[in-house]
Amino acid sequence: MSKNPIIEFFVISDIQLTVNNKKSHEKLKFALQDIHAINPNPDAIIINGDLISDGRSESYLKLKEILESNAYAKRTFFTIGNHEYFLNDGNQPSIERFLSFANLDQVYYKQVLEDYAFIFLGTESWGPIGAPTKDSAVLSEAQLAWLESALEEHRGSEKPVFVFLHQPIPNTIPATDLEYYQNGIIQSKELIDILSQYPQAIYFSGHSHWDLSLPGTYLRKVFSMVNTGAIYDTYGIGDNGEETVVNAEGSQGLYVQLYKNKVVIKGRDFSKKGWIDLADIAFNGEKELSC
Repeated sequence: MSKNPIIEFFVISDIQLTVNNKKSHEKLKFALQDIHAINPNPDAIIINGDLISDGRSESYLKLKEILESNAYAKRTFFTIGNHEYFLNDGNQPSIERFLSFANLDQVYYKQVLEDYAFIFLGTESWGPIGAPTKDSAVLSEAQLAWLESALEEHRGSEKPVFVFLHQPIPNTIPATDLEYYQNGIIQSKELIDILSQYPQAIYFSGHSHWDLSLPGTYLRKVFSMVNTGAIYDTYGIGDNGEETVVNAEGSQGLYVQLYKNKVVIKGRDFSKKGWIDLADIAFNGEKELSC
């Protein structure tokens, strides 16, 4: 194995920034500074949904200001989460604000870095408030057809394919067995059917804020799934058996290193500047090590 990674990138999610929430500003700044200290020139940073908390244009402007005033990768890719819809003025206005910020044409797209595919998915609908599917990902038939087409050229390859969606697949990684997450992706069956054709796929999701130090952050089920933690607070199970904030100062993300024959995924605790070893994944999709 080459000592030098082919690609190195970070995955963070759930910044949930607003203009008036100074804590959200400081957590993002601290994470970006730690990322820069680890690797000042990563190949990419992926921000996997819930960039902002309220869906407002001014929050996007503040986010842009913080990103541009702190060292961050020139290639930074974004996915849309549920909080980007929280202004509650309709799907299309919410999507348009996100696309304008991220300089995208649609919420799903593909990038290729060093001949490796990065596929970004995004919910196209939200709400209404009070509905059991309020925070669910809705993937249109067009998006699912696009995903099938985008993956087709990688059929039979052992090269990993990196797939990003804010919401996790129900009944997989931690928290997704809870009632709130049962409708987390309305088209979860269709998504699973597609990804299961590609055992080299690695699916990254946020949304749950689940603390990376808790068991089960990495899961292998035909393809691989990884929890991306959260920049704003980390969650777990409280004494009452319910989901709750377990670390209000918690701020976590992933550092991914792609080598010739495996992918190394490390959890990073930005608040403590410490590592959480997660998994080494061989290119045939078989997990070699999980800590």
